[in-house]
Amino acid sequence: MPIVIDRDIPAFKILTGERCFVMDKQRAHSQEIRPIEIAILNLMPTKETTETQFMRLLSNSPLQVNITLIKTSTYRGKHVTKEHLEKFYKNFDEIKDRRFDGMIVTGAPVENMQFEEVAYWDEFKEILDWTDSHVTSTIFICWGAQAALHYFYGIKKHPLKRKCFGIYAHRRVPTEQPEPLMRGISDEFHMPHSRHTAVYARDLKNIPDLQILARSAKAGASIIKSRDNKRVFVMGHMEYDRDTLKKEYERDLEKGLEIDPPENYFTDSSHTTVKMNWTSTANLFYINWLNYYVYQVTPYKL
Repeated sequence: MPIVIDRDIPAFKILTGERCFVMDKQRAHSQEIRPIEIAILNLMPTKETTETQFMRLLSNSPLQVNITLIKTSTYRGKHVTKEHLEKFYKNFDEIKDRRFDGMIVTGAPVENMQFEEVAYWDEFKEILDWTDSHVTSTIFICWGAQAALHYFYGIKKHPLKRKCFGIYAHRRVPTEQPEPLMRGISDEFHMPHSRHTAVYARDLKNIPDLQILARSAKAGASIIKSRDNKRVFVMGHMEYDRDTLKKEYERDLEKGLEIDPPENYFTDSSHTTVKMNWTSTANLFYINWLNYYVYQVTPYKL
């Protein structure tokens, strides 16, 4: 089954060209099944790239998924046109009376700031509270995960001496019962990371409501969830494209920043060829989330 998105959004043409199953709203209205309603709060400056990455993953399940893109009212990104935001995005104020089956909160390039210094922090806290009562299950990514862990559980983030930047091996953490979110994912798998801060596993273990599902020797605890499955925290970026880290690396070099090449990423010394070894995990992870934590538990009447 498809995701339902506006025919004019750039992702529609891209995903159609990739033979992903996407459907425009006019065709979707003729269907006689209730689609899954998923909201994406996109805090990344690369709005079009990020929305396409998540839409690609959500289009790979047998469910029909309606996508609602959300932006903050208190801050407008500088790297996307006003026309794109006005046409495809809703302010939080416009949707806060609605309920959603699932939600994704992306990362944001504000890691080195204190949470309270972020321009939209007050609105972000309001959105976090709203997810508890209006969303069946929410995935928080990178900074979004750190911010949600801080707000809900008082978990601190810590600056890293060197940026966590590259593709890292992770191992599943054994659980008392089979974990549906990790079903089909190998005991060892890979995930991209790109961040300057981290949360400590010892702090997470002190919270009875939290469960670590995967961790890495280099990247730390990387997949965490609440025991009621309403909150999932992912410290890395399974959604990344093949060249995302390459573009970040080249961008930082052009700015004259001190940056090492992403670890375990390039296959040649000229830094041109990339080893992509995380997409199968990404697809399984998001299919599992949509199936087990959203579709099978969300009420038919939202």
